[in-house]
Amino acid sequence: MPATLRSLLHRADLHLRLLTRDDADALDAPLSWLHSSDLEDPTPFLADGQGLLTTGTQFDEDEVSATVAETYVARLRRRGVVALGFGTEVVRAGTPASLVDACDAHGLPLFEVPYETSFIAVAQANADAVSREANARNAWALSAQRAISLAAMRPDGLGATIAELSRQLDGWVGLFDLSGRLDRGHPDGAVPEADLDVLRSEALRLLRAGQRASLPVTTEHRTGYTLQTLGSGGHLSGVLAIANGGALDRAGREVVTAVIALAGLALQQNRELARARGLLRTGLLTMLSVGDPAVVDSTSREVWGPLPEEPVRIAAVEVPDHDLDTVVDLLELWVQDRPGRLFFAVDDALFLCVGAEDTGVVDELVARFDLHAGLSDGASYRYFGRARTEAVQALDRRREGRPGTTEFGDLAREGVLAHLAHVDVDAGAVARAFLAPLLDHDRAAGTELTRTVRAWLEQNCEYDRTAQALGVHRHTARARVEHAGRLLERDLSAFATRADLWAAFVVDGGPGATAL
Repeated sequence: MPATLRSLLHRADLHLRLLTRDDADALDAPLSWLHSSDLEDPTPFLADGQGLLTTGTQFDEDEVSATVAETYVARLRRRGVVALGFGTEVVRAGTPASLVDACDAHGLPLFEVPYETSFIAVAQANADAVSREANARNAWALSAQRAISLAAMRPDGLGATIAELSRQLDGWVGLFDLSGRLDRGHPDGAVPEADLDVLRSEALRLLRAGQRASLPVTTEHRTGYTLQTLGSGGHLSGVLAIANGGALDRAGREVVTAVIALAGLALQQNRELARARGLLRTGLLTMLSVGDPAVVDSTSREVWGPLPEEPVRIAAVEVPDHDLDTVVDLLELWVQDRPGRLFFAVDDALFLCVGAEDTGVVDELVARFDLHAGLSDGASYRYFGRARTEAVQALDRRREGRPGTTEFGDLAREGVLAHLAHVDVDAGAVARAFLAPLLDHDRAAGTELTRTVRAWLEQNCEYDRTAQALGVHRHTARARVEHAGRLLERDLSAFATRADLWAAFVVDGGPGATAL
């Protein structure tokens, strides 16, 4: 039980008597020490939370005036004195009524100490109570730290540690991760959503600063919280949030410090595990790029969940080094929240693999961190490597402008010649994308549209000469060229389109460029 004026008043052997009104908050305030002084102004020798004992010799008048009493009590309250004891029958009989009135007016508890009770006895009784409370708090701190250490050894050590700290402090405790997300809190639902929004915002501010710090926060519900960063300066790993109506005492701070150390260690271990998972992701990305999706999918299912269903689109995203850890942590959370919809890995850029119709995650990431990104056309996992190249090409073009996303399909529709001036752009990749509708149709249907269109261009777009070169009827040649125009979604009667087609054949060097 804390040392308070109420605890002293309950000591029958002291015979103390309360003269002011019974104010629960005032009587139950911690009383750290009792000092005795008859100085007119003893405040230079007092500290917040202490009490004062006096016999009243500083009051010259037989009847203490209201003004003198008011000035004296006001001075004590400003200094933070929490109790005043008046010793009677030493200098004057009884306690001055003006002093009682002044104490009542300022909310300062005033108690009378009879002649037979020495000030030393009162001060000793309070000191004993302070000592007992300190011993009890030390014992509690040791017990709490032992319980927290045992909790840390459970399978979910971090979660168990947070829950145990909540029980020991009898209040809500939460942990915010690097993205500002409430990773876990105990007890569940104990904090209003509006308070969580405030805490999340302040936690992100501390994390962006990158330095170890502690911050008191008071919300509109007048609830007090303390935020404490976890990890070392420059390598923060999260923020611990504690709901506390008032400041923690020394024992409470020791327990919280132990939790901060354990939580920081657990988060550091998680980061090391995350680095290992990152290397695994990079290896799986390489396997996808060389066309081995079966092994990647079986591995991913065991660790993160299945790969997105094909057709898929690949996004290449440029992320600054100082944001990379935060972005990866956020994507790990999104993978958990969206199983089977996202795969990502870091190599020479950050690569995201999503369903062809499920690219919202790319838009959300780019907008949230103000990034540059390139997005491939849809492809099966068999052509993952080609899609990855398309994404990189689109990213290279996007770097020339403001943050946002450029789709490779838009580049292909611009034509091959539009990209030849860009030395960083792989014109071959653009050419292959331009010709892909013809090449894919020929492979699937066994047609010769690509060969026919090339021959048509070589014969100055004359159908008779094209038919003669291919050994087919002129109507067949015309039908093939018109069909090719529909697949390419381009007007082959336009000179610009014919020039792009010819450039594509020359640059690609693929099936369409072989000798006839």
